Amino acid sequence: MNPMPFDVQLLNALSALLLLLAFAMLSQRRIVTLVSLLAVQGVLLLAATLLLAWRTGETHLYFSAALTLGLKVIFLPWVLYRLIRRLGVYWDSEPLINIPGTMLIGLLIVVFAFGLAQPISELASTATRSAIGIAVAVILLSFLMMITRRKAMSQVVGFLSMENGLFFGAMSATYGMPMIVELGVALDVLVAMLVLGVFFFQIREQFDSLDLHHLESLKEKR
Repeated sequence: MNPMPFDVQLLNALSALLLLLAFAMLSQRRIVTLVSLLAVQGVLLLAATLLLAWRTGETHLYFSAALTLGLKVIFLPWVLYRLIRRLGVYWDSEPLINIPGTMLIGLLIVVFAFGLAQPISELASTATRSAIGIAVAVILLSFLMMITRRKAMSQVVGFLSMENGLFFGAMSATYGMPMIVELGVALDVLVAMLVLGVFFFQIREQFDSLDLHHLESLKEKR
């Protein structure tokens, strides 16, 4: 049996770190730390994309790496840090499910994700097909964070982390999406951030808080 090439081992190590980061984000209530973990997630995606581009010689992956650096590592964390300072939102409130319970659900989700991704991994011919299960797990864990958090800012971080998982899954299964698709997704994310920024300020102006249960009470009054 031939040993696994070193670059593939390194890619698998990066994917494992992405999964650990998803669990760290799931257990974190300090919003500034959540954004920092999101930036580290972007750095790991950047490293994985560059390594895969070097291994495969796919030119478009270098453009993907540049897009990841500019958008996921620099711009989006900068915007989120500014929003946190402007709004004064540094801690999330108690989640809908306590942290130990959330982590236990997260472990079950990882098992489910690997089972779900196994048929896809068997069909894929890429060197990183073993990381598809991790990509699915990151997506589902990010979704879990979105539905268990009360603060709008934490839910936005979960949404961006889920998009990172989708990007990593596409890269693992097919060596990345076409550039036009990646540019379209990047534009959608930028527009979503602008809209959400306005949304945050409107909630803060009306309720002096970013806790989304205020929106539920407003709905009940109607």
